[in-house]
Amino acid sequence: MRVADFALGPTRHFCYPARVNTPVDARRRWFGVFFLIVAGGMLIWGQTVFNPRLGGIGFIIYWLICFCFTGLAMLMALLDIRALRRRTRDQHRDLFRHTLEEIEDEKKNERRKPRQ
Repeated sequence: MRVADFALGPTRHFCYPARVNTPVDARRRWFGVFFLIVAGGMLIWGQTVFNPRLGGIGFIIYWLICFCFTGLAMLMALLDIRALRRRTRDQHRDLFRHTLEEIEDEKKNERRKPRQ
């Protein structure tokens, strides 16, 4: 994409593309919410329903699985933060590049105008 693709008509005001929530972001967030709901459900069920029944190796396996779902939810959150940082960095770079191009265009236009 070129910077000119983001210009709004003759005023050339820079705007960000409408890439707020891509399908990849939605899928990553859906998985994060799913893992968090499963971990929360396992926590509630483990403390209420399964508490008297869990013992020995079953106790360890159950809570290890709950811990894994919690870790997966945290991993999805970290991946989402990384993607947002990358997108923000790219947008800042595009804005900086556009601003420099605009300044250069203004200087070229000033040089072309005859002095009065």
